[in-house]
Amino acid sequence: MNPKRKLYLVTAFLLLQSAFVQAASLNVTVKDAQGRVVNDAVVFLESTAAAALVKPGPLAQIKQRDKIFTPELTVITKGTAVSFPNEDTVRHHVYSFSPVKQFEIKLYVGTPAEPVVFEQSGVAVLGCNIHDHMIAWIVSLDTPYYAITDENGRATLKDVPTAEYQLRIWHKDLIDETHIVKLPLTLTENMAEQQITLMQLAPMF
Repeated sequence: MNPKRKLYLVTAFLLLQSAFVQAASLNVTVKDAQGRVVNDAVVFLESTAAAALVKPGPLAQIKQRDKIFTPELTVITKGTAVSFPNEDTVRHHVYSFSPVKQFEIKLYVGTPAEPVVFEQSGVAVLGCNIHDHMIAWIVSLDTPYYAITDENGRATLKDVPTAEYQLRIWHKDLIDETHIVKLPLTLTENMAEQQITLMQLAPMF
């Protein structure tokens, strides 16, 4: 067979296959052990196929304003760069000692010349060496399929290919990363809403 014709047929077959891939939405409600809804939980689906689709997102920003980080929670895909503009009149010293990404941006105002690239997946806790009360979290994911729960504890992941996944849920109040929820899940069309309870949240005072 002519090599060009063979390549054409293979390409046509792959395009035909992709046309039959079904997509679905996944609704997840997250609660704590007392039945209270949990907002700002990161809900995501992982698989080998999902990881192959990951690419860096647009430049993310975490501002320092009124001596707090804004936003407190940032979710990105692996490889995304993050900028840390300081909009305060005082200098900040932003750092992370988390294994996923260790860096320091020493005393500065304005916007640093170079953003910080998060090459690995994982959770980075941010702090300021000058203002101990300042804290924020960056969740770097190895999947494009994620959402954050709203004030009703609900997250919706849309247009996800039906397949086998591991459903994972992270929240800043988990006692440690070993308590991140990990559940096998087969995503199908018209899938029922998933109700997830986070049992290992730090006590609320």
